[in-house]
Amino acid sequence: MINKIVLSMATLRILSGSIEIIAALIMLRLNQIDKALVVNSSLAFVGPLILIATTTIGLVGMSDKLSMGKLAWIIAGITCLMVGILKK
Repeated sequence: MINKIVLSMATLRILSGSIEIIAALIMLRLNQIDKALVVNSSLAFVGPLILIATTTIGLVGMSDKLSMGKLAWIIAGITCLMVGILKK
């Protein structure tokens, strides 16, 4: 039997991969650099959202096994990742 939390996380990752493939096909269909760049830029928004959602689901699933100290370190690490990804 598959764990529901793992299934949810995997489903989000499959959705994310599908969005990436669809975006690549749209870029090929548009066949213009400026429009492809707009599509690519929109992916920069979707990726971190999927990361946050997947991580949140995983943390909720593990919340009963984590101490407050470990949870604080995980949140600090995720914050550092997001600052690094989103900082221009």
